[in-house]
Amino acid sequence: MVGIWGMGGLGKTTTAKAIFNQIHRKFMCTSFIENIREVCENDSRGHMHLQEQLLSDVLKTKEKIHSIGRGTAMIKKILSGKRALVILDDVTTSEQLRALCGNREWFASGSVIIVTTRDVRLHNSLKADYVYTMKEMDEDESLELFSWHAFGEASPREDFNELSRRVVAYCGGLPLALEVLGSYLNEREEIEWESVLSKLERIPNDQVQQKLRISYDGLKDELEKDIFLDICCFFVGKDRAYVTDILNGCGLYADIGITLLIERSLLQVEKNNKLGMHDLVRDMGRAIVRESSTKDLGKRSRLWFHEDVHDVLTKNTGTETVEGLILKLQSTSRVCFSTNAFKEMRKLRLLQLECVDLTGDYRHLSHELKWVYWKGFTSTYIPDHFYLGNLVVLELKYSSVKQVWKETKLLEKLKILDLSHSWYLENTPDFSKLPNLEKLILKDCSSLFELHHTIGDLSNLLLINLEGCTSLNNLPGKTYQLKSVKTLIISGCSKIDKLEEDIAQMESLTTLIAKDTAIKEVPYSILGLKSIGYISLCGYEGLSRDVFPSLLRSWISPTMNPLSHIPLFAAMSLPLVSMDIQNYSSGNSSSWLSSLSKLRSVWIQCHSEIQLAQESRRILDDQYDVNSMDLEASSSSSSSYASQISDFSLKSLLIRLGSCYTVIDTLASSISQGSTTNASSNFFLPGGDDPYWLAYKGEGPSVHFQVPEDRDCCLKGIVLCVVYSSTPENMATECLTSVMINNHTKFTIQIYKQGTVMSFNDEDWESVKSNLDPGDDTEIVVSFGRGLTVKETAVYLIYAQSIIMEIEPSITVEVEFEPSANEKMEPSSEVNMQPSPDLKMEPSPKPTKNIFTRIAKRIGKCSCLNQN
Repeated sequence: MVGIWGMGGLGKTTTAKAIFNQIHRKFMCTSFIENIREVCENDSRGHMHLQEQLLSDVLKTKEKIHSIGRGTAMIKKILSGKRALVILDDVTTSEQLRALCGNREWFASGSVIIVTTRDVRLHNSLKADYVYTMKEMDEDESLELFSWHAFGEASPREDFNELSRRVVAYCGGLPLALEVLGSYLNEREEIEWESVLSKLERIPNDQVQQKLRISYDGLKDELEKDIFLDICCFFVGKDRAYVTDILNGCGLYADIGITLLIERSLLQVEKNNKLGMHDLVRDMGRAIVRESSTKDLGKRSRLWFHEDVHDVLTKNTGTETVEGLILKLQSTSRVCFSTNAFKEMRKLRLLQLECVDLTGDYRHLSHELKWVYWKGFTSTYIPDHFYLGNLVVLELKYSSVKQVWKETKLLEKLKILDLSHSWYLENTPDFSKLPNLEKLILKDCSSLFELHHTIGDLSNLLLINLEGCTSLNNLPGKTYQLKSVKTLIISGCSKIDKLEEDIAQMESLTTLIAKDTAIKEVPYSILGLKSIGYISLCGYEGLSRDVFPSLLRSWISPTMNPLSHIPLFAAMSLPLVSMDIQNYSSGNSSSWLSSLSKLRSVWIQCHSEIQLAQESRRILDDQYDVNSMDLEASSSSSSSYASQISDFSLKSLLIRLGSCYTVIDTLASSISQGSTTNASSNFFLPGGDDPYWLAYKGEGPSVHFQVPEDRDCCLKGIVLCVVYSSTPENMATECLTSVMINNHTKFTIQIYKQGTVMSFNDEDWESVKSNLDPGDDTEIVVSFGRGLTVKETAVYLIYAQSIIMEIEPSITVEVEFEPSANEKMEPSSEVNMQPSPDLKMEPSPKPTKNIFTRIAKRIGKCSCLNQN
């Protein structure tokens, strides 16, 4: 089952015919049923006539049907077992589908049913396997089709080339319009072409309109028709949500209504959620409005053509039939009308004026107004007698208002207040009288110096846009209590120098844009906002997950300058708290260092080796309760440690960074075996001759090494082995404060807190690995609290290659190892494994004799394999 969907005139029927002509010989029986909508609308026996046609096509004999049910039963019986091709053209109801093809179980395998319709819901009810959406022709195709009908050849005559392109542009790629107008203009003179083009701008071609109007006439609900006509005349290109709010305010149920128009191919949703409509469909809708009163303009329901509107307002001929009026002029052609011109338009609900002035009593304006868009409103305030009680949207862009109105007005239905570019506006109205306001837009109100404190009462507010309000001081404190606000824009508010810590209460905030303000200190509590998605703040802009790390890294950077975008956090699962920039920049780091206990990890970028050494020492001294002098002492004399720990027993702690679980087991076993044969004062740490790792050792809590340059395998993980002494009551895992990785080549410091180390994940490991390049001079420091003394620390860099092998009977295992060239074959008692004769190894390791024995041992330890 295949659907062909699209607006009238796009060529759905033509396409279906072309398909039928190409493939019909491959089927046992075929039927092409055309004009289904028209037949059913014009004939009370329409459904039965169509059933009779289908049976006649299949049986090649005339059949008489007396009821739809009887016809359905006969079609089902006759088609059963037959490989059929059936095309149903211009279907409008599900009843038509049920009468003619029921469901796919009627047909034999290999059958094809093609349905053309303007209503995509019918394809959904049919459960079509594929729905093809018809598209308009491109410019070249349009010109060719038009030329065949206008000139009888594939391209226009040279002297009519420009005129042809103008007609083609008007048709907008609609094949029906190209054919009709091409045929109409065939063999006509140039002056006639010019006349037709001028006429088309006002009165669309009848044949095209009749075809397109079918979709409109198919709308059974008058509310849907009103929505369609409103959009045709006023809202093409407007935001869908914006239009929905306005039309819902008019009682038109636009949420479902707009969806139905889209399904009927009368409306489209274009990029950025804008409502779009084919120009010819728009013209068809406007033609319907004109037809309601061809001569008396004031009796039309909607007025949009500026000459018509000017005529009605000048002659005061408007009537209560008028529901919408739009008059857009240029500033150079500004006009003034009396409010008396609106006196009889008592049902006016949609009003848009640009560069238009009104004089007189504003009481004459309709009390039914839902949308007022008045660009260039010249009064210093909205007159008190201008009734706005039913308004949903009030837009006074580029107005001269200094205050919105003198007397506070209760506007319970108002959802959008837009006073953008009102350069004289000094303050906002009392928001407590606008209880349902959702969007407050005061962009570029350069004289605005304060927001009314009642802004905190707007419990439904979603958007605050204050961009370019250069006189505005800091936001009222209650602004930060607005839990519903999703977007806050204060870019260009050059006098706003701070955001309060209370911003964390704005729990719905997803977008914060604060470019070009005086803000120098960021409220650290913002990092606790779970909803925030996009942020522009203090020179940083982008997704919050990218911006926050850079922000924090700049806060704790020794130079306080924006740095390159190196991720600060491996993860952000723990709370993030504030760091005192001023105290830190003045040399007192204790306040921000104390905050590190709440951070999962920190990345600090320094700019010299001296700076890196200073910061490392400060961190160790102030935050971790470790005397950095111990590091210097450890490198000069290991005997001092022996004297410190003579009264205590030695213990070891393994710390895993990355994926190296098996190696930890091997290390733990080696340390345990070595310690049983060595004195406690000479605790055994494995060396660097193992095929799994490279080892580096250091006295005390730090190890210095250079990342190898000649390794052809990737770094899989790092294991730290710390030999320490302590009193019995002290546990190393509890006293561990952090692991610090200093890259002396890149001048970076990475700090991983105790909680992070104990729950190290893949993202944490990637942050470590990304900062370790071959040849980097690196130091790793483990830090413990009081009561523990570190004697020796070893770093094991775990490298590996992967071999994927298939093990009988059907288990696939990935084994990671670095084979040793001098190992010997040994029997294994843990797993009895015979290698498959077609075993393949990728990449090929160095030749070894005991490779399978070692693999078998590791499989034997693998917890993921079951007994089978």
